[in-house]
Amino acid sequence: MQMLAHRMKLGIDFGTTRIVAAAADRGNYPLAGFESPDGQTREWFPPLVAIRGSERRFGWNACAVQGRREWTVLRSVKRLLKRAGPTTPVDLAGCTMTVMELATEMLSAFRQQLRQASTLSLDRGEPIEAMIGVPANAHSNQRFLTAEAFRAAGFHVLGMLNEPSAASVEFGHRERAQRKGEPRRALLVYDLGGGTFDASLVEMEDDTHTVVASAGLADLGGDDFDEILANLALETAGRSGERESLSDAESFRLLEECRERKESLNPNTRRIVVDLECVREGWGEASLAVAPYYERCRPLVERTVEVVEELLAAHPGRSIETLYVTGGGSELPPVARVLKETFGRAVRRSAYMRSATAIGLAISADASSGYVLRDRFARHFGVWREADHGRDVAFDLLFPRGLELPRRGAPPLRVVRSYRPIHNIGHFRYVEAARIGADGQPSGDLTLWDDIQFPFDPALRGSADLTLIDVSRKGAGSGCEVEEEYSCDASGIVKVTIWNRSAAYSREYTLGRWSSAAPRAAEAISVKHNWGRRHR
Repeated sequence: MQMLAHRMKLGIDFGTTRIVAAAADRGNYPLAGFESPDGQTREWFPPLVAIRGSERRFGWNACAVQGRREWTVLRSVKRLLKRAGPTTPVDLAGCTMTVMELATEMLSAFRQQLRQASTLSLDRGEPIEAMIGVPANAHSNQRFLTAEAFRAAGFHVLGMLNEPSAASVEFGHRERAQRKGEPRRALLVYDLGGGTFDASLVEMEDDTHTVVASAGLADLGGDDFDEILANLALETAGRSGERESLSDAESFRLLEECRERKESLNPNTRRIVVDLECVREGWGEASLAVAPYYERCRPLVERTVEVVEELLAAHPGRSIETLYVTGGGSELPPVARVLKETFGRAVRRSAYMRSATAIGLAISADASSGYVLRDRFARHFGVWREADHGRDVAFDLLFPRGLELPRRGAPPLRVVRSYRPIHNIGHFRYVEAARIGADGQPSGDLTLWDDIQFPFDPALRGSADLTLIDVSRKGAGSGCEVEEEYSCDASGIVKVTIWNRSAAYSREYTLGRWSSAAPRAAEAISVKHNWGRRHR
């Protein structure tokens, strides 16, 4: 009898500043360690890419050359995924590649390090199964791109969970023995990472966790604290006006220096010394009091508190027992201070601030753990359609915010629309929204997808670019039967199949910025754009 190959199951948190992996090992969930350039073992892999001409290095290999002036190093790759599709080009110091290629190469390097240079015991050729995390406010575009990059890099993707939901599983697992049999209770996960902030209200009852609601800020995280410290250090040194003159490599070294100084802070720190000499020769050091830095960071922390308060206000019947704080950005001392001022004794910092999500993902990947997680749509999803013979636009809500996602292994959610079109071409504009107004239209934070155009007229089936064809009304009696079928899996990825039932042909799309059959040219994302200039 042929023996089945052992499969390593991992939970992988693809973070903005760290990739963290935890393994499922007979009821234990150890973190993967990697040897860093200084010879120490670190329980994370840096999502960095270093470029020198056509040569690229990733992770710790990129970290090893970050001080060399001939290399350009890109940080915070995860932030690129929020505003791009797989074919979006990225300008890396004159070398252009797509976002999908960049993410896949980085994850391939990570997979190689897991096999060859980590503390995990992986047999040669052993398949790696992964449960991967994404921000709760991640849209379909980011979810699909993340999953596809992992698959292209050689991982077998078991599923995808929202990061704060995974952290709630880690919390429940540690509390399991003491809490067994207790009545249902509410947990609020406060997850401030390197590039995003998420908050999830979770009901816990034994081994079942039900996500009641989620909210967040897609562009706020520890990177912003680095940016604030960089600007303050340059001000202190009298070099604010020279920020724009920095090369990509110098910008990287400045922000990495500030990140290291930020991560070394503790409640007793009184001064911060930033080494500007590593940025540009002759710049020396900048020594500044910690209080002004914290004051500049405080408004960002208060924005996260506002999100939490709005989330709780929307569910007044649920009194939280614990506000569970996770994420590397949460280690900044003002975060704990502001949360204590607002929520008092309910605040509980995780013992695994940077790894709670990965551990929770590994527990979820372990079928024997017994946990059941019921997650929900964090945003409304629908399509704008022409109405009143093209004189108006109506919003058709397909999957409402708060709708429970299917469990892993269960059939996907399914929505069907059938009709007889009156035009030769269908024009579909998909939208994700934080809110739906009283008029039924999406409002607040919107994510707009590229348009999908479908040939209702069978004569147009072979057209390479439907955008070049005029939309016209069809003659009387020439109507066809069209059906749209939308499906959403446990990972929150939405697909649509559009059928011309009369002519028996269809097209399938995974919804995102790249869905159009004839995609528009995308503007390249430059390395320079990734540094952010929002907090000068």
